[in-house]
Amino acid sequence: MTSIGGAEMVDWKLAVATATRLVRPGPEVGRDEAREVVAELRRHAKTSEEHVRAFTRMAPPPGGPEDPAARDTPVLVVDRAGWIKANVAGFRAVLTPLLEKMQDRRGGVPGGAVLGAVGGKVTGVELGMLLSFLASRVLGQYETFAPATGELPGAANGGRLLLVAPNIVHVERELEVDPHDFRLWVCLHEETHRTQFTAVPWLRDHIEGEIQAFLGETEVDPATLLERIREAAQSLAGGRPAGQEEAAEAGEGAAERGGRSIVDLVQTPAQREILGRLTAVMSLLEGHADYVMDGVGPQVVPSVAEIREKFQQRRANGAGRLDAALRRLLGLDAKLRQYRDGERFVRAVVDAVGMDGFNRVWTSPNTLPTKAEIAKPADWVTRVHGRPEQ
Repeated sequence: MTSIGGAEMVDWKLAVATATRLVRPGPEVGRDEAREVVAELRRHAKTSEEHVRAFTRMAPPPGGPEDPAARDTPVLVVDRAGWIKANVAGFRAVLTPLLEKMQDRRGGVPGGAVLGAVGGKVTGVELGMLLSFLASRVLGQYETFAPATGELPGAANGGRLLLVAPNIVHVERELEVDPHDFRLWVCLHEETHRTQFTAVPWLRDHIEGEIQAFLGETEVDPATLLERIREAAQSLAGGRPAGQEEAAEAGEGAAERGGRSIVDLVQTPAQREILGRLTAVMSLLEGHADYVMDGVGPQVVPSVAEIREKFQQRRANGAGRLDAALRRLLGLDAKLRQYRDGERFVRAVVDAVGMDGFNRVWTSPNTLPTKAEIAKPADWVTRVHGRPEQ
């Protein structure tokens, strides 16, 4: 737990316990079927690695076994509880500097006394509620920063790929698609993320540096952060945060204006600039994964067209009013846009300069696209290749 001479800002163990207790049970799967699913996901992850590297022409740089950049990252097939534990560890690693800063400030700000008494427990419970919501929705995830543990191993640089087996089974049943094709299709997307970070050694440190710079600029008082988390938790409990009742009645446009996102904690010009760069990077990574999945899919996933159409509809529609409210509050709507905008960028650049020309994006932080270039790929082509898009 993050603590500086007093009560913790977040009770991480309580967050894990709360999320594990509240998370919905997975689909009914017999023991033999569960073993088969796990084994198949592992096989598909290995097969996907070969397909993705061949299609993208990306591979870890040459180096000895002691070279962290060249070392493979593990693929872990986990249940929802395993995903929760891994993500709490990741949050803890990334957020500790910010929480220490807030710990120093909380005694002198409104709400600080309350947080001093019960804040760690309250925040732990409410973070657990949020994770219980997300744990039933994530199919796979490349974890960049979480430290390795005995239960959840990772590479020396902190990377590991998680495939959440019960969620994959749930979605393949919900969409009524071929389960073997769907599992391979999911692995292609997630393996692309694994390839991005293992083939581009500087990428992890660059993103971590941007995140820490963003957090370093944060001037949010603890009471405000707790208020945002409480709003999300109230949505999960069946309530509605202030302002969303009117927004829901006034229509979608009003909902966009009335609903507040945790990302809305951004306050300073420096934060907005950093967030713009992070948004561009995440759009690139997510869009690249979708592009690769679509590029490889037709050759190795027979029913890819059906899967893609049904999954896109599911991704766009969510799971109802509660899901939509949480997506707005957590900023997940922005993530959906990242898939779409990033995929358009990658496709346009590859069409203009080929895969090798596109791969110059991985040369250094200076060759990453800006947020404006994600929207106008021709500008990136001109800047990096010195000629306009054809």
